[in-house]
Amino acid sequence: MRRPRLLVLRALGLGDLLAGVPALRALRRAFPHHELVLAAPAGLAPLVAATGAVDRLLPAAAPGRAVPRTLDWSGPPPDVAVDLHGNGPPSHLLLAALRPARLFAFAHPGTPDVEGPPWYADEHERERWCRLLRWYGVDADPADLRLPRPSAPCPAPGAVVVHPGAGSPARCWPAGRYAAVAEALRARGHRVVVTGGADEGDLVATLAKKAGLPDTDVLGGGLPLDRFSALVAGARAVVSGDTGIAHLAVAHATPSVTLCGPVPPSRWGPPAGDPRHAALWHGPRGDPHGRRPDPALLRITPGEVLRALDTLPAPGPPGSPPGPPGRPPQQPGDRAPRRPEPPMPPMP
Repeated sequence: MRRPRLLVLRALGLGDLLAGVPALRALRRAFPHHELVLAAPAGLAPLVAATGAVDRLLPAAAPGRAVPRTLDWSGPPPDVAVDLHGNGPPSHLLLAALRPARLFAFAHPGTPDVEGPPWYADEHERERWCRLLRWYGVDADPADLRLPRPSAPCPAPGAVVVHPGAGSPARCWPAGRYAAVAEALRARGHRVVVTGGADEGDLVATLAKKAGLPDTDVLGGGLPLDRFSALVAGARAVVSGDTGIAHLAVAHATPSVTLCGPVPPSRWGPPAGDPRHAALWHGPRGDPHGRRPDPALLRITPGEVLRALDTLPAPGPPGSPPGPPGRPPQQPGDRAPRRPEPPMPPMP
């Protein structure tokens, strides 16, 4: 007998996948006998498998945050189709064209045949999709977002990972400020590694040069996702903008400082109240697709980032170095407490 199939559309990036993990797991629990098929980019396969919720990945992607034109679906229509991609006609109609027996999606005037809950623009991304499922009778917990520790070895155990890139210039804190943070951490005795995507080589090189990082601590060019995940899971802390690596730090319970702007942490930030994660935000909101660093982001200073790191607890995974990530513990034989850090260099 054919196993019933449930198709989920979320053909977006790394952070989007991780923000959708609670909803995916809720669907897995609610439909234990269905084959759960996730339409998402093929490159996310290692983390899709790590969720424990997906039976099969259906490769699907589109430029930016657009909706794929088609899905390579074969065989009978899905018994259930779930739109975790968007709230409008493009994603609704893409799934409706497959003639599913049931379609879970937000209501929209452009697709009046779809009955669903209203869309709230200011809702946190994890809560949004859980609320969608609850409207259809599926119990969903937005806190169900942790991933298991990767089997791959960490490329830089106990290092502070600095990731300067983001999806748009508006969300990129200046490289010179990241370099100031990296220099201060190295002066305290920490290893600092810098990472970046395949198209962020110049940005990573600029930061590494300003901070005086050795080549061994420059992990640019887009690490394979399994190694990238292992790096974050084994890190002492992660410092980044509001981008995929920040969500990966939350998923692995790795202490993190996220520099938010122009979008507030109430939309995409770490779980509120979790002491392992600090989200820095001064507001006001701006254009997330702007071509220059957003003014809200520029209000964050290197000194503020370092102070936030000082407040974070030690990372949880076994083998992690003890003590808060900002300042190493005093070592046996130290004759006096470490002196205060010198003033930060001028802002670039």
